[in-house]
Amino acid sequence: MAEVVDEARRRRTLTIASLATLATFLDTTILFVAFPEIGATFSDTSPATLSWVLNAYTIVFAAFLIPAGKIADRVGHRRSFLAGSALFTVASMVCGLAPTAELLIAGRIVQAVGGAILIPASLALVMRAYPRHELPRAVAIWGAAGAVAGALGPTLGAAVVEGLGWRWAFFINLPVGAYTIIAGRRTLQESSDPDTAIPNTVGVVLVAAAAGAISYAVVETETNGWWSSATIGWFVLGAVLVAVFVAHQRRTAAPVLDLDLFRIRNVAWSDLAGLVFGVAFSAMFLASILFLTSVWGWTVLEAGFGVAPGPALVAILAPRLGSLAGRIGQRPILVAGALAYAAGGLWRVVALGPDVDYLVDYFPSMLLTGFGVACIWPQLSSAVAQALPPNRAGIGGASLQAARQFGGTFGVAIAVALVAGADSLEASLDAFEQVWWVIVIGGVGTALLVLPMRTAASAPVAPVSAAAEA
Repeated sequence: MAEVVDEARRRRTLTIASLATLATFLDTTILFVAFPEIGATFSDTSPATLSWVLNAYTIVFAAFLIPAGKIADRVGHRRSFLAGSALFTVASMVCGLAPTAELLIAGRIVQAVGGAILIPASLALVMRAYPRHELPRAVAIWGAAGAVAGALGPTLGAAVVEGLGWRWAFFINLPVGAYTIIAGRRTLQESSDPDTAIPNTVGVVLVAAAAGAISYAVVETETNGWWSSATIGWFVLGAVLVAVFVAHQRRTAAPVLDLDLFRIRNVAWSDLAGLVFGVAFSAMFLASILFLTSVWGWTVLEAGFGVAPGPALVAILAPRLGSLAGRIGQRPILVAGALAYAAGGLWRVVALGPDVDYLVDYFPSMLLTGFGVACIWPQLSSAVAQALPPNRAGIGGASLQAARQFGGTFGVAIAVALVAGADSLEASLDAFEQVWWVIVIGGVGTALLVLPMRTAASAPVAPVSAAAEA
């Protein structure tokens, strides 16, 4: 009977963690669709200021993931998860009620901090709830929530904005937040590592500043281009801060990020693959909406449902692929998914043109990229989870999600930079073809980056010092 209770608790833990992850990652994409309506509401605010409704969330979220993961390992994963969920939910309500653009931006910043706190804690809770042999499937389901959220954002955003208005893009977080807090208090079991040192404040400031500078440099490309003095200056500042951060981490007794983690093969290669695939993933879904609306002339609502087969396939396949990974390891699935994703981009290069033929020219590419996403995001999370020692679950998971967010910021900037200047149908088709090639390159690059990983299901989880690999 005790085993039945334990299994029920595991399932509830996975459900709570996955729902919170879904809501958090949904807010990284849903606002792209809602943004025009927000601009109409705050018509007296400049476009440059309003752009921070989108950019502030991504930058702050990426910047705080790593220190939040380390803090969660020390103070407790349950405590951090509940605090992050509460902060995210309250901030969502503030955003939905915001009477001014400035208050909306401030709410988005607080939202991002809450999301950064709960994401690494949620993964750690799942890892602690399941025995090792069930981890691939459980973590794949958790990872699928983030993948579905990223791809579902345009679809759900279009439906919500069309039917209820942009404020409901935030209000839909409230019932999810209320459930995760109430159910989490009853279900989640605390876990922590009291020996983990609270990160040095200087390290937290340095990693946040470095992440913010690099992310802001990418954001600047949307208005000033890649080679402007402002963009280059922010990139240089970010690089200098990264160097200072690494030097500081090697010397401090309480680092934000244990650099020895990157000597674990699966952590290092998963983070690199997550960065590269994040670029291709974000470029793909944003360009998909832009292509359907600007070239084929679809409404935003039609475009949102046009891309829906991709996230639907992710939701169907991710748990099954997680079970398969438990038997054969994650690497074969990652390689297959990355190559399928590249094939989806190549299909678009060959097939997409000005004539509308969704089922023949577009739908197959959505199936290929959807299959790729179902293989990659959940399995990268799973590979990292299996490689991490339990006392580094929060910080290890946070490093992969931070890499994903940085890649996503680059992907959006690249897609916008390539497509925004097109002033004719022919120019638009050429610009979108370049984006489709980004998908191809990103898929092939991801396949190459996961090849050095070791993902046999029976590989033991060892302490960081013992797991370090050459």
